[in-house]
Amino acid sequence: MYQYTDFDRQFVQNRAAQYRDQLERNLSGELKDDEFRPLRLQNGWYVQRYAPMLRVAVPYGELSSRQLRVLSKIARDFDQPSAAVYDHASSTQAELGTAHLPVGYGHFSTRQNVQFNWIPLIKSADVMDLLAKVDMHGIQTSGNCIRNITSDALAGIAPDEVIDPRPYAEIMRQWSTLHPEFAHLPRKFKIAINGALEDRAATAWHDVGLHLRHNALGHIGFKVLVGGGMGRTPVIASTLREFLPWDQILNYLEAVVRVYNRFGRRDNLYKARIKILVKAEGQRFVDEVEAEFADIVSHDGAAHTIPQAELDRVSKHFEPPTLIEKAQAATKKIAPEFTAKEAGEYQRWLAQNVRAHKDPALRAVTLSFKRLGHAPGDATADQLCAAADLAERFSAGEVRVTHEQNLLLPWVQMSDLPALWLAARALGVAKANIGLLTDMITCPGGDLCALANARSLPLAAAITERYQDLDELFDIGPVDLHISGCMNSCGHHHTGHIGVLGVDKDGREWYQISLGGSDGSTLSGIAVPGKVIGPSFAASEVSDVVEALLDTYRQQRLSGETFIDSVRRLGLDPFKLAANAVRHETKAGGKVLHVHLATADAATD
Repeated sequence: MYQYTDFDRQFVQNRAAQYRDQLERNLSGELKDDEFRPLRLQNGWYVQRYAPMLRVAVPYGELSSRQLRVLSKIARDFDQPSAAVYDHASSTQAELGTAHLPVGYGHFSTRQNVQFNWIPLIKSADVMDLLAKVDMHGIQTSGNCIRNITSDALAGIAPDEVIDPRPYAEIMRQWSTLHPEFAHLPRKFKIAINGALEDRAATAWHDVGLHLRHNALGHIGFKVLVGGGMGRTPVIASTLREFLPWDQILNYLEAVVRVYNRFGRRDNLYKARIKILVKAEGQRFVDEVEAEFADIVSHDGAAHTIPQAELDRVSKHFEPPTLIEKAQAATKKIAPEFTAKEAGEYQRWLAQNVRAHKDPALRAVTLSFKRLGHAPGDATADQLCAAADLAERFSAGEVRVTHEQNLLLPWVQMSDLPALWLAARALGVAKANIGLLTDMITCPGGDLCALANARSLPLAAAITERYQDLDELFDIGPVDLHISGCMNSCGHHHTGHIGVLGVDKDGREWYQISLGGSDGSTLSGIAVPGKVIGPSFAASEVSDVVEALLDTYRQQRLSGETFIDSVRRLGLDPFKLAANAVRHETKAGGKVLHVHLATADAATD
């Protein structure tokens, strides 16, 4: 993992102190709310439906056990609303049918960050100080700027990896943080980087997607994709460069963002993303970027050309941890004895939650945070602390936040797998469902987010409860189910084999269902948005619709055929018929969603 330098650490601590001064002036009335709003947003503090939400940056998903323990402390001691705030939120959401709003937890997001939903703003500076002590912050997790740079959760350890993307991601993080030219872009800007043969970073769905590769001469460089995005207009990114030398990547990114900053629309929030500019301008956009890049290199002096010495310096932080002593001690370990039932559960866990590793003696293990009674991606304070213990005991003190909202242990000795399974099972995160239906991606939705048109979490809970039988889940096989509460697409519904989108009909909750989406992974195929299968459904119908879709697949699949392959072979018609057959509510059946956008940071998602 990258270790902060003295400069890095002082920078974050100064930022926390600056924020404390801003907060105190706001609370005293010296700094008005409208003046304070952009300052808190720059540090990751939103105002949501009922309370502030903090988004903590986790660059390319890597966390240390020490950082996890601080996140646990924040969940336990600070993610606690006042009684008045919680009572109001609970009573309001109860009218919709939400039985309980949990507090005291962290939420893993699809962009590998960690979010907290209930921290009182008056305590926000104390949280900033805590984060700074372990080299963390919320800088640029909000606002119209370059956001957290994401990558493959298996970066540095995947057997199919060509080049480790983490050193490059770290250099990009340092370049983009508080970049003075790009603090006020037309809209938010997201970069994903992949260094493996398989794209596990959904790069085609990002403003910029980068693929590390070798050219015919063996030189390292990037394939550069620009203009992907979800939202109201899903767009797959276009290729601007098939190969760009690695040392020029910052200069080229500078050119891309300059062109976007110059020509991106600021007159229409819904047309402000770079995907709209790329789609509208086509070759002209490419020409503008290439001209700007040439100007940067020839006239500006290519100030951001990466020296080999800098890449070497950063790369040293990402060398594999030393596990020799532990590996030698492993020969003395006694494997636990399992009952027949435990042995079967363990084998399923090995098959579903344990991945091959670049080092044949190691494995990558995913802890499933998709379990009954908890929202997908939620971790309690105790679970965050226990995950830190597991990281220290089994994974060289490191975990990764995955795009799918789980935690991954990247450095697990094969001989430790039985003991790890027992410990994870005791913690409740050993469900053998990774990649299966209940390993769904879900945004917080209308229970917490002020932008949402509908709730997501009750749907996730109902589907999870219906599909608890692992035999049935294994029979269904791999399915990407993604749920978003609004068009902002935080649940990545466009990329789901089954996508669910909350829509507003006269202030009532309804849901569009789409089929056939892909994130660009090997399982899903080339990146493509799913297609809506008809008029929207009432909330009470969604679980029945999902079941009908899966039953249709099981009845008509070929031997060994996955759900997504069946959808593409059969087309949408048989699935549409099955979905429409389970409609049972009239238009009046939708429940009113109480929206309070007036106090929300609606334009800063």
